[in-house]
Amino acid sequence: MIEKISLSLPSLIHRIGREAVKNAQAIALQSNCELKRVRRSRNWEVIGEAIKLQSFSTELKKQEDGLFGFLIKKIDKGLLSHSEKLEPLETKLARLIAANSNITLAELIHITDCTLAEARAARLNSDAW
Repeated sequence: MIEKISLSLPSLIHRIGREAVKNAQAIALQSNCELKRVRRSRNWEVIGEAIKLQSFSTELKKQEDGLFGFLIKKIDKGLLSHSEKLEPLETKLARLIAANSNITLAELIHITDCTLAEARAARLNSDAW
């Protein structure tokens, strides 16, 4: 189950400008994220999966004009609190099994919200070598 994250961007247009926001919205759509206004306020938010938000930030960093500094800083700061969602499930399962070889399948499922089949496959892959 992949959760979407919502990061608040207060007064975005005042900080980077209307044209920059339009460009950022186009880049967000390419990254499967959504950059939109919060109702009718001056505040904005960016919504997406953690990995998609990270790719959105990377695409903004590739832009040559330095208009997106505020946006990049807010996204990167917001992703720090969601760092566990940036790691792929297979890697997370392998790391947990390597850290504690006696971890049960139920504990793996509880910690990572994976399926029983995914937990069994990770256990099998870790026992293979």
